[in-house]
Amino acid sequence: MNIHIRLARAREIGALRELIEASVRGLQAGDYSPAQLEQALRTVYGVDTQLIADGTYFAAEETGPTGATVLVGCGGWSRRKTLYGGDQFAGREDSLLDPATDAAKIRAFFVHPAWARRGIGGMILETCERAAAAAGFGRLEMGATLTGVPFYRAKGYREMDKTEVPLGDGLSLPITRMGKFVQAWDASSK
Repeated sequence: MNIHIRLARAREIGALRELIEASVRGLQAGDYSPAQLEQALRTVYGVDTQLIADGTYFAAEETGPTGATVLVGCGGWSRRKTLYGGDQFAGREDSLLDPATDAAKIRAFFVHPAWARRGIGGMILETCERAAAAAGFGRLEMGATLTGVPFYRAKGYREMDKTEVPLGDGLSLPITRMGKFVQAWDASSK
């Protein structure tokens, strides 16, 4: 695998949306019903263009033997209060966090099912953790899907509480708020 992590670009929104839909339908089907997944794709999951504009959303791409690249994963962090949800999510709060007192948010992680369990999510997460620490944040938190909880737990995140995200049509999406402390990262040490 020749995987490269880079900042996501606004011109990739369509490709990111396709990746997110494939990831949700392919990897979360064991934890949520088809109705929950489809409603979550309409109301919660999706591209958060604010993360792209802020320069805190990353894309993982694989470069093949011919030099062609394929988008295989995405994820980011945020210095804004919104814990989860794409542009269409009604519960967004985009005011800025204070690194001295607030936790940066780990946001919108998705890996294409064909590339799952190859370390791509971990590569993106490490990039996000370093960037948030470099921005002065000492704590991170997220709203993890049931599918993501074991991954984040293995990466040192601890469960804080559980909640249900209302999806409409009588459906909700169980998620787990998780958090982790991080130390300032020194770019010269790597």
